[in-house]
Parts: sequence; structure tokens; C-alpha cells
Amino acid sequence: MQLAPGHVAQLEAFLERIANDTYPETPSGLHDEITEQVMERFWQTCRLPAASRVLDVGCGQGVALKRFAARSMNATGITLNMIDVTECQSQGYDVRHMDQSFLDFDDASFDAVWCRHCLEHSIYPYFTLSQFARVLRPGGWLYIEVPAPDTACQHQTNGNHYSVLGKSMLGSLITRSGFNVVDVFDIDFSVPAGPDRYSGFIAQKAQVGG
Repeated sequence: MQLAPGHVAQLEAFLERIANDTYPETPSGLHDEITEQVMERFWQTCRLPAASRVLDVGCGQGVALKRFAARSMNATGITLNMIDVTECQSQGYDVRHMDQSFLDFDDASFDAVWCRHCLEHSIYPYFTLSQFARVLRPGGWLYIEVPAPDTACQHQTNGNHYSVLGKSMLGSLITRSGFNVVDVFDIDFSVPAGPDRYSGFIAQKAQVGG
């Protein structure tokens, strides 16, 4: 399917309208703790060597980037919020102002894509996942973490959450995008509003001819 010029203009106008829905991702103790926990699980699965190329999608203000640096990874972060870009660059991180669905990187540029709490901000998650697959080398690794719908926090009502999907749907989209899902798990915790849950997926891009 090819979009007509008028359709492209309609999409661009919609994206412009929701551009201001973003907000700075200031660090929090909860997310720092969960990042440490899930990243250890990710490393134990993928066992990437030092200097591997990692793309941190929705990098916020460097919660994961500081851990990539500690492991001597060659990490690049992207975010749509300029406050986060400026903060990360001030810390010496390679961070670009970029949309997760329109990645300005060559095919097979990265060994891993880390996307923690960003995919739910995509209006077209299947397309976004296809972009992750495109920039990953064959055999490269993907980590996706998203908030679960219908918890006490009601993440689906967040003004810039557009795709708060259940595990089976998201797992299906990851598979359709060219990945083999190797680990799926829940992260359960409580906040003042009540019980909450995040869902994590570790997946590997299919090898050429696999």
C-alpha cells in the first residue's frame, strides 16, 4: 500500500498534534531498581561482549545508559524530549532527538535494542517493532518492557500511552516482526494506587535463513 500525498499530510499533522504529549523522564528510585533487576536478567540471556552496539530507545535521562557504560557497551540513546536529550548529552552520552518509529540508522547497525517503557508511546507498534528488527543485526537481541493494562494505575488512561497491549498481543507482534521470543515475565509491585505490573520480553532476531 502506498500512501497518497494527502494521507501523508494527514499523518504528519496528527504526529505534530501529539508531539507535545511527551514529558521529561526524570529518574526515580523504583525505575532505577527495576532497571537493575531486569538488565541483569537480560545480560544473563544474551551475554553480549563488551563494546557491543546497543540502542536505548526512550532513554530518558540515562537510567540504562549509565549501566551500559559500566559494562563498556557502545550505547546510543534516542528520545523525543529535548530536556532528556540535553541532560544525557551533558553527562557525556551519545543521545539523539529521534522518533522510535523512524530510526535514522543503517540496517544491522546494532547488536541489541533496549526499549523499556517506550513502545506504549507508539501509535503503530507493529511498524515500530519492524524498525527495531531492521536496525538489529541477524541474531541481535531485543528487550521490551511495557506497563500492563487494567492495573490499579490504569496505564491505558495515560495521555501519551497509545498502545498499552496485553502480553499475548504484544508477544505476537514481536514474533511477526522477525523475532524469536525467548523469555516473557511479569514484574509485580505496589504503588500508592495499588498493585501494578510491567511485562518484560527478551527476544532474538532470527538469523539469516533461519
